[in-house]
Amino acid sequence: MSILSGIDLAVGSGASIAIVGSSGSGKTTLLGLMAGLDRPTQGEVVLGDTQLSALTEDGRADFRAAHVGFVFQTFQLLISLTALENVQVPLELAPRSTRPTSAEVCRRASELLARVGLRDRMDHYPAQLSGGEQQRVALARAFSSEPSILYADEPTGNLDRETGSQVINLLQELNEEKGTTLVLVTHDEELAAGADQVVRLVDGTIEVVR
Repeated sequence: MSILSGIDLAVGSGASIAIVGSSGSGKTTLLGLMAGLDRPTQGEVVLGDTQLSALTEDGRADFRAAHVGFVFQTFQLLISLTALENVQVPLELAPRSTRPTSAEVCRRASELLARVGLRDRMDHYPAQLSGGEQQRVALARAFSSEPSILYADEPTGNLDRETGSQVINLLQELNEEKGTTLVLVTHDEELAAGADQVVRLVDGTIEVVR
């Protein structure tokens, strides 16, 4: 049984795209393929000049570490690390040839947490933060390695409307400031409305909304 079929989708560098659709329509599967988390049984996935679908699992992991950021509905923060330490993780895991110095890692993480309004919460652990604060830490972490593309899977799904709106605004602002390509999977109509392009998945196929 095919989950997706006949998918032909291009996203411009620095653009934002929202992928919408009902549960089970294939949104998360499509996101996983675009990010190189999974390999398609047919077809190609190309990011920049790299054909992800031709890389080995280790090759795709290395590529993601160097070029890709993620934001998840469930935040995915490490509970034993402070907000600052969580944001530092992608920088500390970067390939040795591109890894910043310890001082630069700390500076960049601190600046991003300040940018998302958490200057006074850097030393707090996830359990000491609200859901909205945890998602803002997750946003800062996603942008810390200055990825060329950011994938966000239902980033406002566990947040109330007001907090979700704050996160939406931050995503859009950081997308514009950093020039990062943004791919969103969402049920949130407000979040989708702010994207440059919207596509809807219906039974594993794409319908272009705009």
